[in-house]
Amino acid sequence: LSQVLAPCPLTEEVLKEGLSLLCKTGNGLAHAYVKFEAKYKDLTDISLLKCFIHLRYVDLSENKLQDLSPLSSLTHLLWLKVDGNLLTSACMQELPYLQIISFARNRIKDMEGITHPRLANLSLKGNKIQTALGLSHGQLFSLQILELRGNMLESTAGLNLPKLKNLYLAQNAIRSLEGLEGLGQLMTLHLRDNHLETLDGFCSSMKCLQYLNLRNNGISSLQEVAKLQVLPMLQALVLLDNPCSDEPNYRLEVLVLLPHLQRLDKELFEQDERAEANKICQKRQEEEK
Repeated sequence: LSQVLAPCPLTEEVLKEGLSLLCKTGNGLAHAYVKFEAKYKDLTDISLLKCFIHLRYVDLSENKLQDLSPLSSLTHLLWLKVDGNLLTSACMQELPYLQIISFARNRIKDMEGITHPRLANLSLKGNKIQTALGLSHGQLFSLQILELRGNMLESTAGLNLPKLKNLYLAQNAIRSLEGLEGLGQLMTLHLRDNHLETLDGFCSSMKCLQYLNLRNNGISSLQEVAKLQVLPMLQALVLLDNPCSDEPNYRLEVLVLLPHLQRLDKELFEQDERAEANKICQKRQEEEK
């Protein structure tokens, strides 16, 4: 339902108030303001920004914006924050230098039309995204941090971004892990507060993954945890508030399965735990012979 809002366009006065940071422009001869901030102004229309082509940092958080098209002429934009607006799409004209965008707490339903080639950090937390399948991974060569906490995702399909290092997916409705094989540089993966019951979908191509948070899912057996053996660099794992964390000798059993692990549920493994896990391991191997 698109809201009928009392129009509240950006005025010259609010514009003058919000401009700051005087810098040299391209040819080094002229100066222009490169930063603009207008928060909590109930703005519905930012057409006036079209002419301010030298802006590099723009913060329009906590307004009533539904349309960002006037920003398409700001080709020098490096950093954009539009948290807490009424946007239903993150689609924008491609901006060549844009590196950081935050669209937190809007009404965005999909991930289509995000194509900025230098984008390194993208936040879409607290939106209404149900699938990542529209993501233009062909264009997002530089994306390293993707924040999707508090959406409605049911699967990870579509998130295969080659340069991604940190992926935050807590507080979604994820039941299945799919399409993770392309995440060869991922170091941190947050999946807290989801609906995972199995741990299929991890693969050995995820050779940089060091930190995995699975707190408060539905993983009931340690047999599922064994599937994490494919992750060669895993050092820290969080499994609190899963049924499997109530099993007897839980810490020891996880260490038997994943001897490279450094910490479980924020607690480092002590030497004596390692020794004990080693013993159990050897004993079981001999019993199998």
